[in-house]
Amino acid sequence: MVDIDAAIGFVVARGDAVDRARMNWLRAGIAPAEDAFTSLEMGPTPTGGWPAHWGDQVASIDATCFRLQELDDLGGLTRPAAARALDWLANRQRPDGFWEEDRSLAEHAPKWARPGDVEARFYLTTNAAFWLSVAASDVAGPGIGLDPAATPYHHVLELAGQAIRSSVQENGSWPGYLVSGWLAAAVLHKQAHFYESARIAVRIAERVREMSAADVASMAAALRRLGWSDQDSLLIAARQRLKETQRPDGAWASDDAPAFDVHTTLAGIRAVR
Repeated sequence: MVDIDAAIGFVVARGDAVDRARMNWLRAGIAPAEDAFTSLEMGPTPTGGWPAHWGDQVASIDATCFRLQELDDLGGLTRPAAARALDWLANRQRPDGFWEEDRSLAEHAPKWARPGDVEARFYLTTNAAFWLSVAASDVAGPGIGLDPAATPYHHVLELAGQAIRSSVQENGSWPGYLVSGWLAAAVLHKQAHFYESARIAVRIAERVREMSAADVASMAAALRRLGWSDQDSLLIAARQRLKETQRPDGAWASDDAPAFDVHTTLAGIRAVR
């Protein structure tokens, strides 16, 4: 089994006050102090989304989804800043159901968010649809421009589901990044497109034994967030991989740098809590 106590100990020893607040919410549902939200909610654009450091004051889909994940770890998706960001995401959907960054960001955007790139478009679509799906499940209110009696973001997510399904091949493969696959599977499963979701899951399962700790933690956390059963074979395999990759100090290593090990360890805690 994963040593969850060791993981908690690592976050307590190495994390900052916000990291510890995130851990307390994830493990025990302890509401954070107001100041835990201060830095996370800083800097949204007037439209509601957050900019990336490479995007100046133009709101970024990728950066906004990342900030929503951090706020979700604090139980903060019902707060005004998150609600405005979610509505901004819904408004940024293209008529074909996809999401793509503003063209003005093309020069500085990283490859996974570059406007005009098919793989980036699919990644941003699955990411935006994932967080709107979370909001539709958890957050009170109808969502932007929708019938107050309807499920939040219902029409936006229906169109997103069509766009995602149109991009997945019969063999379960998808355009581009591994993360796009598990986000797509999570969204389609939530929409009861179980066959399409399962085809993707089969392809992901083939790669679990070689996945990094950071990837497998993020994957398991995302699937569980949108209702996958802990007894699903993919999540069982993910827990085994997390057991294999957990370090003696309780942490899971980041794919980027040791400075991000706390972030990865929090993802591991989300995956097995």
